[in-house]
Amino acid sequence: MRNDSKTAAAALPAGFLRWGLLASALLLASALLLAGAAFNTALAQDSGSEGAESAGENTEAGEPASEAPAEEAPAEEAASGDDASGALPPVETLNADTVVGRVGEKEITHAEVLQAAQELGPQYVQNLSQVYPFLVQRLIDLELVTQAALAAGLDDEPVVQERLENARKAVLRDYYLEQKIEEVATDEAVAARYETFLEENPPKQEIKARHILLENEEDAKAVIEALDGGADFAELAKERSTGPSGANGGDLGFFTADMMVADFSDAAFALEPGSYSAEPVQTQFGWHVILVEETREGAQPPLDEVREQLVAELQTQAVQEMLTELRAAAGVENLRDPDGAMTQN
Repeated sequence: MRNDSKTAAAALPAGFLRWGLLASALLLASALLLAGAAFNTALAQDSGSEGAESAGENTEAGEPASEAPAEEAPAEEAASGDDASGALPPVETLNADTVVGRVGEKEITHAEVLQAAQELGPQYVQNLSQVYPFLVQRLIDLELVTQAALAAGLDDEPVVQERLENARKAVLRDYYLEQKIEEVATDEAVAARYETFLEENPPKQEIKARHILLENEEDAKAVIEALDGGADFAELAKERSTGPSGANGGDLGFFTADMMVADFSDAAFALEPGSYSAEPVQTQFGWHVILVEETREGAQPPLDEVREQLVAELQTQAVQEMLTELRAAAGVENLRDPDGAMTQN
C-alpha cells in the first residue's frame, strides 16, 4: 500500500518544512488555494476571450453587436470611492509595518506576510494578492498555537529548551556563514576570478562540417568517387546519407572536438577548409565521408553568463579556508576518521 503521508510531504515546498510541522499542516491548503486561483484566472481569461470571439463572429456575419446602455452610478456612490464601499487597499500599496491581523495584543504586519510568502517560494510571491488572506489567517493560527503553548508552560520543558538551543545554534551558523561568503563575493573578486576562468578555459577551435553516413565501407568509397568526379556534397548527402542530417545536406553546423566521438573529430579536425575525407571514417554509427567548410575560434562566455558559477566557487573556497583555520585554532579530534587525516588538527 502506498504511503500517502510520505507522498504529500514530498510534494511540499521547502518553505513548509522550515515553518515546522504545524505550519506545514496549516499551510498545505494554500497550495490548493494557489492552484485554484490560477485556474479561476485562466478560466476568466478564456471566458472573456470566447465572449470577444463570439461578438466578433456576429459582427463579421453582418449582425451588429448590440451595446447595452451603461448604467450611471448614483452620484452619492460615485463620490464615495473605495473607502465607502469597504474595499481594502491593494496588497502592493501596503507598508512593511502595516498591521494586517491581531491575536490579542500581538500584531501581525505586512512584512511578516511577505516573509512567509518568500519562504514558501516564488509562486506565492507572484500570486501574493490571491493567497494573501490565507497567509494572514495561517499566521494568526500559528500565533494562537504559540500563545497556547506558552500559556501551558511548555517553554520550560527540557525538550523545548533543547530544540530552542539547537535552533539558536543553527541561526548563528547560518548568519556567520552568510557574512563570510558575502565578504568574498565582491565585484572585484568576481572580476578577478573571471580573468582566471578565461585563462584556464581558452577558446576552442570550431569547425563547420557536413557528413554523409553510410552503412558500409563500399558505399562510402562510392560516395568519395562521386565527389572526386565533381558531384555536389550536399546533394549526395540528401540522396545517400542514412543519418538524420541527410535531409539538410549533411549539415552539422559548428562544433568543437569534444562534441563528437573521437574517431570522427580526429578525422574532421585534420581536414583543411574546403576539403573532404579521402578515405571513409568508421565510427560506431557507421561509415562517414566528411566535408569541412569553415573553421573559427570559439567565443568565451561573457561574465554575466558564468557569474553565478564564479560566485559559488568563491564562496566554497572561502568556507573551506575558514574551516581549515578554525580546525587549526581549535585543535579538533575526529576519533572515527579512518584515514587519520583529521584525527588531530
